[in-house]
Formats: sequence, C-alpha cells, structure tokens
Amino acid sequence: MNQPVRRSILHVDMDAFYAAVEQRDDPALRGQPLAVGGTGTRGVVAAASYEARRFGVRSAMPLREALRRCPQLLRVKPRMEVYRRESGRIFEIFQRYTPQVEGLSLDEAFLDVTASLSIFGSAHAVAVSIKRQIHDELGLTASVGIAPNKLVAKIASDLDKPDGLVEVTAESLHSVLDPLPVRVLPGLGPRTLPGLARLGVRTLGELRTMPATRLRAALGRDTEHMQRRAAGQDDRPVTPERAEKSISAEETFDIDLVAPADLQRALSQLSERTAARLRAKGLLAGTVTVKIREHDFTTVTRQQGLAEQTCQTRTIMDTARRLLVTWHKTRPGARVRLLGVGVSALSHSRQPGLFDVPGDSQGERLDAAADRIRARFGSTALSRARSLR
Repeated sequence: MNQPVRRSILHVDMDAFYAAVEQRDDPALRGQPLAVGGTGTRGVVAAASYEARRFGVRSAMPLREALRRCPQLLRVKPRMEVYRRESGRIFEIFQRYTPQVEGLSLDEAFLDVTASLSIFGSAHAVAVSIKRQIHDELGLTASVGIAPNKLVAKIASDLDKPDGLVEVTAESLHSVLDPLPVRVLPGLGPRTLPGLARLGVRTLGELRTMPATRLRAALGRDTEHMQRRAAGQDDRPVTPERAEKSISAEETFDIDLVAPADLQRALSQLSERTAARLRAKGLLAGTVTVKIREHDFTTVTRQQGLAEQTCQTRTIMDTARRLLVTWHKTRPGARVRLLGVGVSALSHSRQPGLFDVPGDSQGERLDAAADRIRARFGSTALSRARSLR
C-alpha cells in the first residue's frame, strides 16, 4: 500500500511590510515608531513598525488610540502602488522555486515546495534562499514557517518574528504546538476564548487532549474540528490563483463630509482608484457598490448591476454617483465619516483579437492614457476635474 506523500509547505510573511518599505525608502524613518495609515486622527493603522508595536500599536487600530499609546508616533500615508510593485517582485522570487503559490495578501503566501525538493534539497534550504533573496534584492525581511500543512506553517511563521525561520516536522508537531496559547489557533475568536478559559483550557495541548464532552460547552458543534486543528491536522491544498471576488477603495475623513459637492468629489476620487485597480488586474466588473458610514458609525451599502461588464472609470463613477444621490435623498444633512466604492461580479477581460483596435472608445483611450501617466509619475499625478476642489 502506497504511503501518502508528506508535503512541505512554507508560509512566507513579510515583516511589517508597508512600514518596512517606508523605512527602507526614507532613512529618517528607520528605527522610529511608525504607522502607515494617513496623517489625520480619523483613520486606522494599516501597518505598524516593530518600534511602534512595542507601545502596543497594531494594524486596524484607530489612529487616535495609536497616538494615545505612542505620542511620538510618526505617520505616513499609504503608497499602495509602491507596495503592489514590491509585492510583485516578492512573488516573482516565490515562482523561482515552485508554481504552487497561494497569495493571501500583498505580503504573505503559502508555497507548496514538495515537488521542488529534488532540485533544491530541502524545504529549509528553500526558505533560507527565499529570505536571502528578498533581503538582497528588496532590502526587506520575511519570516517563514515550514510544516507539513498550511495551518501549522502559518502558526510557525509567527513564532520568531521578525526575520524568523521556524520548521515544524511531523515528529515535532505536538512538542511545538502543545505549549502554545489557544489564541494562536485561527478560528478561535474573542467569543470563544473566555469559555475555554473557564474550562481551564489555555494551551493547544489542553485543547487537544481534553474530552470532547467537556469542550462542547465552549465550542459546540465545532469541538471535533478545533481539536483536530489543535493537533495540527489540516488537509487543505495550496491553491494557486485564488479568484478575486471584489475590488474596492475607501477613505475615512478627518472631518465629516456634509455638503453634497464634497461627497461627490470624494466619491469620484474613490471611483478612479477602484477603476484603475480593476484595469491593473485585467478584470471587468458587473456590479458597483457604494459604502457609506455616518458619524455615529451607522453603515449602509447600496449596489447596482451593470448592463455590461466594464473597467471604464466613467461608467463606474456615474453608477456610484447615482447610488449616492439616491441614498442622500433619504438622509439629507447626514454627516459622513467614511465613503467607499467597490466593484464585484468580476471576470477576466477578453483577450484582444488579431484585428481588434485597442482602446476603441474615447473612454478607454482616456483611461489608458491616465493609467500610463500615473504609472510613470505616481497615483496623484492626474485626476478628473470632478475629483478636484
């Protein structure tokens, strides 16, 4: 009887990616507590340097709270076009070792290197080489977890940050996982952890070995599933080219927007950003969504399907404007703290035929020219008149 193939999975996670890029590019930011996420007080932290994390600053934290914890915190606005470019270079390095790359975000991915070991020797050798190339070619650091499956590889990559490398083998699985706190296990959230604590379950080893009948009081029907995960069991394959479900852009304002003209101006800017991202990925959208959050955090979304899939800025912008106008009629005078424009029902754009004329409409030619200018001079180099004051 054939034995199942033992897989070698890497989870590569860039260290404080956005903040690290900013510190690399600006020597004045190196060694300083830094938050990427805007210069006002209404936004949230997109990324925090390790110097800022020592003060308790974390991603997704409101900037106001981050500044309370670290008054000397430096702040910079995100440069998404730069992060996407650097992410592309990182993923190109991954592809040198295996085509089995599952991107989770711009700065982390799973790699199945099982079939590559005959070429590169071992998963550890692959991880060391990837880390070295990222450092030498991009001036950045990554932490890598190596394990027989995705779950354990992801846990391992977080055990020795930053610039870490942790390998967990089938033989060392329990000795590594058992002492870890249960909060490291994906799927156990703030609602579940207090119930486990009342049962005296604080480590993965205790979760793995406690009788299921006792655990059901805290985990219910997920008990057996979570015990298998605590034991490091996971049979999910690495899946390259995860389908993108939606693309969006949103902004939290330092001062609530009330005037219709200000709302429309902000919406136009967001529509431009969303459409540009859509074209950069070679995708078309069939649905436009507008997200509106008022000053009291009441949040609504409005969406509309398109007669024909598109990536044209004007179509997306006009549809978003109609949705916003319709909502605003029901909430005149509302104070808006956040706006977002998203697109969904995505598909890859049609490959041009041999005799097709690229950019055959005025809108397509305008978008193509705008994309070229922004690619060369930056995302703020060009804006439509309706996006300006």
